[in-house]
Amino acid sequence: MLKKFVQYYKPHKFLFGMDLLVAFSMAGIDLIFPMFSRSIVNDLIPNGDVRRIVIFSSIILLLYFLKIGFNYFVGFWGHILGSRIEFDMHNDLFSHMQKLEFSFFDNNKTGQLMNRLTGDLNEVTELAHHGPEDLFVSSVMLIGSFILLFQINWMLTLIVFFFVFLTIFFSIRMRRSMTRTFRNVRSKQADINAQLESSLSGIRLSKTFANEPYEIEKFYVANDAHLSSKRDSFKAIAVYTSGNNFFIDMMTLSSMVAGGLFVLKGLINYGDLLAFTLYISFFTKPIRSLIQLTQQLQSGMAGFERFLEVMAIEPTIKDADHAKPIEAMKGNIELRDVSFKYESTGEWVLKDFSLEIPKGKTVALVGPSGVGKTTITQLIPRFYDVASGQVLIDGHDIKDLTLTSLRSQIGIVQQDVFLFYGTIRDNIAYGRPGATDSEIMDAARKANIHNFIIGLEDGYGSMVGERGVKLSGGQKQRIAIARVFLKNPPILILDEATSALDNENELAIQNSIEILAKNRTTLIIAHRLSTIKNADEILVMTETGIAERGSHDRLLERDGLYNRLYHAQFKGYIPDTSK
Repeated sequence: MLKKFVQYYKPHKFLFGMDLLVAFSMAGIDLIFPMFSRSIVNDLIPNGDVRRIVIFSSIILLLYFLKIGFNYFVGFWGHILGSRIEFDMHNDLFSHMQKLEFSFFDNNKTGQLMNRLTGDLNEVTELAHHGPEDLFVSSVMLIGSFILLFQINWMLTLIVFFFVFLTIFFSIRMRRSMTRTFRNVRSKQADINAQLESSLSGIRLSKTFANEPYEIEKFYVANDAHLSSKRDSFKAIAVYTSGNNFFIDMMTLSSMVAGGLFVLKGLINYGDLLAFTLYISFFTKPIRSLIQLTQQLQSGMAGFERFLEVMAIEPTIKDADHAKPIEAMKGNIELRDVSFKYESTGEWVLKDFSLEIPKGKTVALVGPSGVGKTTITQLIPRFYDVASGQVLIDGHDIKDLTLTSLRSQIGIVQQDVFLFYGTIRDNIAYGRPGATDSEIMDAARKANIHNFIIGLEDGYGSMVGERGVKLSGGQKQRIAIARVFLKNPPILILDEATSALDNENELAIQNSIEILAKNRTTLIIAHRLSTIKNADEILVMTETGIAERGSHDRLLERDGLYNRLYHAQFKGYIPDTSK
């Protein structure tokens, strides 16, 4: 894991090297000062050498002015380095998530994924900056201080370093419990974000059912679990810091007591004791930095570990090595002996299912819920892979085509239209990013939404609100149709595109859909059978497969399932689909 973390420094190695060099220079300045002080006390003051005292003091003053610039560099560019590494990780994780298939998002909550992308990497900025810097500088300070202290008095140095080893031993013993608590904090933070995202997204539903107290209680449970995890982590931090601070205090005390005894016995002089005491004060600084670094390391690495968990997930639906783009799709679709089941249920939705849709034809799928109609629409763009059989377009197995070229030539309009937070223009242009304003308006005219848009105060620049909350269902549906008009794909999939609309909106949008479907291979899923009268072929599906097929008029002539389904919508009875 550490090796993967270090790899993120490679694009920024120059800035990283400069940061370490400047930090090293700062450490060198700190190491020089006690030696100057020792010389002044032992040699210059007793000899009355005012000239050299002024020179030494001037050199130290100059170094301290230089240190101001060094501190600024580390404080600013060091944090920029950490932020750039966090930026790279954000990009990598988001790009990787874009490659993962529908099943991954079926099994993971949006709030938890957002937390992995943002919250889990919050500590990475500080760790990426301070981690190597503190480790390097502290090592230089410890080694340098040890050498200089050893030269002053080796016995006193060994007494001090006895407590250093106790500090290191204690830190190692505490590392495991800190890692566990920080990992638990990250997990609970993800849970509370998931609960928050779910509750706020469904705020209108909870108000509809007057279930605000229920939502508050659910959030309280998640929040309380998060508080408990924080309590455990704070306890581990408190034990860790208080223990280490005790050893540091003992280090200072032992150096003072032992140093005083050594002066009384004539083993060291006052200048040596002053230098030793100053080195101890400098010496404790890197130790405290290492203590803080250990805490940062556990917190940062806990988030980085969760980052790597997602990065390690390989997409199962991806371009094969031999995959080729399909440039100009004609639109011939064939499902050949297709079988499929969802991982969550384990039950077969389709079993040895076959279907052909010639280019330019409109085929409608009808039947009760759960027989695989929507599944078929998700297999054609390869949102899921078949368990067995083949899905072919223009005679090519879709697994032999690149995903981008496949999906770029398929337009989908669903019942639950998703609009991004932004303007109407942005949402229509999503069908073809980079489209001109005239092309966007032309698509809107074809979808019969242009007049409504220009009647708004901000026209195409009007905000739609989160998930299009400022628009009606019919208006959102028209924008979705305009989006597909702009995309202009050879294959069109309509999944219950009008089922949630009133009759007036349904008729208006149905006219737009008929214009959109002209000269395209179109697959329609519909419960409202009145919307598919003009389909070239209607397939009536049951749990055993295709029960009936034919045009609207021919299917009505038979006393079959379609006839009963059609009349049930007007007479109000529920047909027996088992016949």
